[in-house]
Amino acid sequence: MKSILGQIQRLFQTALVQLLGQQGRSVDPLIRPAADDRFGDYQSNVAMSLAKQLKQKPRDVAQRLVDLITPLAAALCEPFEIAGPGFINIRLRNEWLAINLNAVPPAEACDRLGIEPADPQTVVVDYSSPNVAKQMHVGHLRSTIIGDTFARMLEFEGHQVIRQNHVGDWGKQFGMLIAYLKEKMPAALDGSSTVHLADLEQFYREANAKASEDPAFQDKARAEVVALHGGHPATLRAWQYFVDESRNHYMPVYGRLGVKLTTADERGESFYNDRLPGVVADLNREFGAPDTSPQPRPGVHEPHITVIESDGALCIFHWLPSGEPMFKSPEGKPFPFIIRKSDGAYLYATTDLAAVRFRIRDLGADRIIYVTDARQAQHFEMLFSTVRAAGWTRRSGKPEVQLEHASFGSILGEDRKPLKTRSGENIRLSDLLDEAVNRAANLIRANEADPNKKRGFTEAEINDIAQAVGIGAVKYADLSQNRQSDYVFIWDKMLALEGNTAPYLMYAYARIRSIYRKGAESSGDLTGGRITLTEPAERVLARAILRFAETIESAAAGLRINLLTEYLYEVAGLFMKFYESCPVLGAPTPEQRASRLRLCDLTARTLAVGLDLLGIRTVERM
Repeated sequence: MKSILGQIQRLFQTALVQLLGQQGRSVDPLIRPAADDRFGDYQSNVAMSLAKQLKQKPRDVAQRLVDLITPLAAALCEPFEIAGPGFINIRLRNEWLAINLNAVPPAEACDRLGIEPADPQTVVVDYSSPNVAKQMHVGHLRSTIIGDTFARMLEFEGHQVIRQNHVGDWGKQFGMLIAYLKEKMPAALDGSSTVHLADLEQFYREANAKASEDPAFQDKARAEVVALHGGHPATLRAWQYFVDESRNHYMPVYGRLGVKLTTADERGESFYNDRLPGVVADLNREFGAPDTSPQPRPGVHEPHITVIESDGALCIFHWLPSGEPMFKSPEGKPFPFIIRKSDGAYLYATTDLAAVRFRIRDLGADRIIYVTDARQAQHFEMLFSTVRAAGWTRRSGKPEVQLEHASFGSILGEDRKPLKTRSGENIRLSDLLDEAVNRAANLIRANEADPNKKRGFTEAEINDIAQAVGIGAVKYADLSQNRQSDYVFIWDKMLALEGNTAPYLMYAYARIRSIYRKGAESSGDLTGGRITLTEPAERVLARAILRFAETIESAAAGLRINLLTEYLYEVAGLFMKFYESCPVLGAPTPEQRASRLRLCDLTARTLAVGLDLLGIRTVERM
């Protein structure tokens, strides 16, 4: 199965080349799904954008395009219609829709619904990034599930995806933690498997409190930092203890969320530590000897960089072609990208520079996506500007490496403030998931207590469905938002069986599978049934199923997961309309029954694959 939109675009592109010559290759045919079925399935308004260039009326340009495209599109489209000032209305042939649905192969373990893979790229996705010695809290939810969905969509498209979990496992705070561990839990240094930190957050708070109050302890902490950087065996064992204990806390959270991150995907800050001096040396060579004051280069009329050394600190300044600073402080002064402090220590910026270089040179990335909150927007603008100026993204004979910051907003409570506990603390992510599962289980048990809603679930089934529904509801409520916006976390809304929610889509899937099973029980093997489209509701549902490929393309290209959630909600709604107006099990003929049951099967498969791309597990009964 190929994207319908892509096929139509290629037809128009061919006609545009015939009309404009090679210049036509760069013209966007401006094809969009029609907002109203009365105007067809798709529309193009490219004729209006070309009218001035060709010095012709838009309708005349549209007619010339239609004359060129019609012979090419005879099997795909009904005769084109020119409407209004020059819109070209495109209506797909019912026979073509049916042929493409019938060509979808039977489901396999990794169901692709017959969608052809894209030209593969190597894509690095940086997401989640928990801190060692701290619990994952609700603030980690968005990066973790948004990044995981990006990775799933890109893999589905056929790209080689390399997940990178940039774990915060290095820095001065480890001196404090190691010193406190040696005081409170010396047995941990012996590698005993019986010594565990039940509460990482509490341990961190206690260590921090002692460091604030005890000067002697501060000296110990500083000495441990020196020992850690020097590779002292006992200090390294203590550091490794924190890394391992932290994994014991966050890896089960990933498992519950269905997130595809393993320990092999971790590239902690410690991984880049010995690369930092080389990165700084390379930047110095690239940009020349450091200056002493932040000034643009004289006579340079393009974006550029200068490196400033001040009291031992090394700073990068970015300049616009006008000579104005690209980044400014609140006071309007040039704002630096600091890559080395005056005491010789390196910063997050230096580590991120080393990470970019590793991902391009060692991992062979064509595209790198960073999934962090919007507060880091300026950091990534400065990082990307530095990397491009250094020439690291340029490759001989290949397109420039894409660098993208996929930022997201905050999760708010119903008071429109950042979601916290009543005491004002961050909510642990594991506690949030427990609450979601418990609420889902309570709803199921309430239904089981109602004779009119009882489904006869066993306790094991209730627990399994509650896990899928509760966690799926939390994830879907987040992923269905415009990721750049804040959203309000409302339990009742996300667990509702109505509206654009995970429970609604999961219920739609389970219901369709139930209809199909009943049909298969009485009709046997239905995979050989041929789909025919005779009713409007059949046709609209068929078209929606075939739009899955273009939906994934758009969602992955623009990193807009909500395009996928909106699509799945639309498909579920169209199925309900189809089922109401087109009898399935009671179809007039065996051929129609088989056709409609195959439509049921393809709809269910589309919902299942779409929900899986969101990391949401379906259940067969709800």
